[in-house]
Amino acid sequence: MRRTLEAADRGGGFVSHAFPELVVDLGEIRLNYAVAGDPSLPPLLLVPGQTESWWGYERLMQLLQDRFRVYAVDLRGQGRSTWTPGRYTLDNFGNDLVRFIDLVVGQPVVVSGNSSGGLVAAWLTAYAKPGQVRAAVLEDPPLFASEIDPAVGPGISGGIGPLFEHWHTWLGDQWSRGDWEGARRSLATGLPPELLRGLAAMEPPSEESHGSVAPQNLREYDPEWGRAFVSGSVCAAVDHERMLSSAAAPILLTHHVRQLDPVSGRLLGALSDEQAARARELVESAGQRVSYQSFPDAPHAMHRIDPERFAEALTGWYAQLRP
Repeated sequence: MRRTLEAADRGGGFVSHAFPELVVDLGEIRLNYAVAGDPSLPPLLLVPGQTESWWGYERLMQLLQDRFRVYAVDLRGQGRSTWTPGRYTLDNFGNDLVRFIDLVVGQPVVVSGNSSGGLVAAWLTAYAKPGQVRAAVLEDPPLFASEIDPAVGPGISGGIGPLFEHWHTWLGDQWSRGDWEGARRSLATGLPPELLRGLAAMEPPSEESHGSVAPQNLREYDPEWGRAFVSGSVCAAVDHERMLSSAAAPILLTHHVRQLDPVSGRLLGALSDEQAARARELVESAGQRVSYQSFPDAPHAMHRIDPERFAEALTGWYAQLRP
């Protein structure tokens, strides 16, 4: 029987941050999070993407804490939250946050998620309890592009999937193999060259990513996440068309660097223009207002690499959203 792994089970290796970290028991998991801003301010829930812990939002939290009561979380399988072998699904990620909103926030939230966190934010607009989500920011989410056989555009194998598979192969479920040196050495030969070029555009490589020790964010990440995306199990029960057409809150969709490789047809980015257009159609068909902001020169994780620009986009949209 597979057991869950708490932060204490995984030993040391965590680092300190500018905001204190808190833990809430949600039943199956203990969820780690940080808070900034006065309790009287409107609540904003920040959901990181794959391989990112809550502290990827640290600079953004500093920019927004005078405008919002900001909550940033570690999803299960990342950061100090519980790792749950065999249990990484969009439904589980979403339901964890339904409980979190009930137990910790206690009032309707605006949710903003990047990448896979954007999928979770979209899930919350469709499937959270009525009234829990006021509005959502989907920051460069892999809508359709993270499915095995999407309704439109390339799926996970025709996009970033080989990178997730590479990490899982060399690091293993719950870091059971843990060969970072092998993963780093084989990166150039183990991935399609056009994907390597696309990854450099999505996020400029850091010095830490070339070191002999894995970057901190990867050390806090269960590589089984990658296997769940490549196998399709993460979205097996959540059809993206149905999810978007069930949206029950206004949405801001930000769309960052992307292109389709002319030779391989591989998607170099989180979602294609065609996929973004289809997502907007579906949200509008649900009777919800959808705003679209294209940033073709922006990195995938704009909130972390260019937080001032992302803060401006979020607060400008929020100001128009308010009555």
